[in-house]
Amino acid sequence: MLFRQLTRTAAALALLSLAAGAPVPQWQSAADANGRTAVAFPAGPLDSATLAFFQPLGRNGRSCATCHSPAAGYSLTPAVAQASFTATQGRAPLFRPVDAAVCPSADVSTLAARQSAYALLLGKGLIRIAEPLPAPPAQQFAVSAVADPYGCITSKQYGLTTYGPGVAATGMASVYRRPLPTVNLRFISSITDDGREPDLASQASNAVLIHEQAATAPASAQLAQITAFETGLYAAQTATTAAGGLAAFGATGGPQPLVSQPFYPGINDSFGGDPGGLPFDTIVMTPFAVWGQAAQAAAAGPNRASIGRGQTLFNERAFTVSGVAGFNDVLGQPAVLATCATCHDTPNVGTHSLPRMMDIGVAAAAPVGLDVSGLPQYTLDCVAGPLAGQRFVVTDPGQALVTGQCADIGKIKVPGLRNLPARAPYFHNGGAAGIGDVVKFYDVRFSIHFTDGEQADLAAFLGAL
Repeated sequence: MLFRQLTRTAAALALLSLAAGAPVPQWQSAADANGRTAVAFPAGPLDSATLAFFQPLGRNGRSCATCHSPAAGYSLTPAVAQASFTATQGRAPLFRPVDAAVCPSADVSTLAARQSAYALLLGKGLIRIAEPLPAPPAQQFAVSAVADPYGCITSKQYGLTTYGPGVAATGMASVYRRPLPTVNLRFISSITDDGREPDLASQASNAVLIHEQAATAPASAQLAQITAFETGLYAAQTATTAAGGLAAFGATGGPQPLVSQPFYPGINDSFGGDPGGLPFDTIVMTPFAVWGQAAQAAAAGPNRASIGRGQTLFNERAFTVSGVAGFNDVLGQPAVLATCATCHDTPNVGTHSLPRMMDIGVAAAAPVGLDVSGLPQYTLDCVAGPLAGQRFVVTDPGQALVTGQCADIGKIKVPGLRNLPARAPYFHNGGAAGIGDVVKFYDVRFSIHFTDGEQADLAAFLGAL
């Protein structure tokens, strides 16, 4: 299985990786785990040799494209990391201890040591993010205990300098997250998983300084070029193995329709804050609407009809949402009747149209149905604010690392849903190996009670985005 996976990855690398001086074309297509994916770049073709996104701007040989690889939908997958590790014995620029290893202090002196040091990257596509804890009085919680399998969070050099029950923690917190894709960025409302970056230019500058280990920040012209390139990329699935082409029989799959997709912040905010004064439209996803119609479904065939039914489920299947920080508390309702489209409300993209962070339980110590093995655990005791006295045990404090607020513990951005098959595994911590696992998590978490057929239809729809 691994050999076949690496063979497919090598083929994708050959198609999508850009050698120095090679053009970035207007259209790139390659096989992925569910069929074919494509990236549209209307401003192309451009010479990658002149694009700062593809140039090493720091001291460790990396570029933006190292962790946002064209071979992985401009993200980073275990398959791509494994192929690179195998080809270079773990010495490619991707494998730098600063963030690719479980800790910068990890032993990388031998092949076996490197396999261990880069285990989270190779297994789940996770990189280490080190964030400073907010200082009091912003910090409402104490880091009372840490389960630290790698000795990094408790390292005086790389981790917390003080922590314990009732103690204001200081130093750096290490969390392990998937690199977000640098495609379809025209539609995003939050840059990073925890909202720590105000805009793409700031994110790019800090990425060069931290992940590329640059001595100085990139020039403003370089940042402008990087952000212009990133916001000009559109990616989506163009075909699935089961259904074939996703623009047949009246459907509008693939990245090309996204180029002209309207968007502004809050365009379809399900919380009722559309600055255009328009009501929330529950029909968020429409590419496969015709496949959900009986007459057209018969002509399109059963596999396309499954995708159409899955889209209808996404838009219309109501279930009760409770216990979601950033949702129920914001609305002031302990139980809300919602659909998938309520949180993934940006039309035909699936991000949230305003920068709202939510905790659906993925950062919990043992989320049902998700694999979070190998991740550290933080025990956070709230010592101030409205949640004082409450305890949280999480693998990632989420937005609370930025704000210091107990109400933000575990909150993560609502991700976009296009081009999913090119960038497994899923959720910020890689806890869901496949799209089917994502569907099952939601089914259990919110007691939706999908039938087996409905789960299959919803997974088929998500796998066609």
